[in-house]
Amino acid sequence: MAQCTAPVEGHRTASGGANCPACRGRSSYYRPNAYYSPAPSYATVGRSSYGGGRSSGGGTTRRLRGGGTVSYSPTEWRTFEPLAQSAAVQARSYPDRRDLFLCHAWEDRNDAARELCDLLVAHGATVWFSENEVGLGTSLLREIDRGLANSRIGIVLVTPALLRSLDAQGIADKELSALLATDRVIPVAHGTTFDALRDVSPLLAARSGLTTGDSLSMRDVAMKVAAAAAAEGAR
Repeated sequence: MAQCTAPVEGHRTASGGANCPACRGRSSYYRPNAYYSPAPSYATVGRSSYGGGRSSGGGTTRRLRGGGTVSYSPTEWRTFEPLAQSAAVQARSYPDRRDLFLCHAWEDRNDAARELCDLLVAHGATVWFSENEVGLGTSLLREIDRGLANSRIGIVLVTPALLRSLDAQGIADKELSALLATDRVIPVAHGTTFDALRDVSPLLAARSGLTTGDSLSMRDVAMKVAAAAAAEGAR
């Protein structure tokens, strides 16, 4: 009796099945070697369009535009990947847009917001920051509107001062309303918690973000945000 050659030679091509003395002439739907098909991969991590790669921990890495690389844990990359993909798409169509729009409380403009902005810029990001953009005698709200329209991603610096501003429906509240209408916003909690944010803005608290503290410094946060926002085609 003729022996099937599948265990040795395989039938992955039509000629393989046709040359087998046991299987030639059978229907093309008969697949005696189906169990030899390569096993699918269930653990894949997407690569970014701007120097992304897999890391040993299962997350990913990104290159900073100013040099160096940043690593993300799998949880962090689930937060940043949609933003990075959106930034890449926008960079191709709108290369002159800023990487980031920084939403912050007025009280933080010379402290935490300034620190974060300077760190983002130091790591190669282009940032719309009201203290640098709005001149004397110009309409603050109109300039903010232009800044929102010409930025690819929004970052909200959540501090106790911002929580007070949102509760009082100040200018930061108007910025946040515009950002929440998009899927391109990430909150960064600094000196407060997402639980406290949830009491003031459940919609923003529902977005994945970062918290400064023991495990992440403001510099760490800036590097991760800047690397995610960097995109080919962006200035």
